Amino acid sequence: MVREPLTEHELRRGELLGQALRDARGERSMVEIAATAGISTETLRKIEKGRIPTPAFFTVAALADAVGLSLDELRRIILAGQAQPRHQRISA
Repeated sequence: MVREPLTEHELRRGELLGQALRDARGERSMVEIAATAGISTETLRKIEKGRIPTPAFFTVAALADAVGLSLDELRRIILAGQAQPRHQRISA
């Protein structure tokens, strides 16, 4: 089975998810949050950086719980971010 490439919308949603989790994590370490959520630190790092833009539902639920967000709060944060214009990247 060949997976369809992700759309720009899906990639953006992954970036917003990562940013929301990173912001909610605050000063707590990645190791602490990953352990609490039952995932590897590397997986958390990839999600926070948007390199895993479509993590499994139960992974998202565990991370939301680990950082103290409800799934509703996380959804609202992501939807609010999608309404914001995307910053243009300046290339040299």
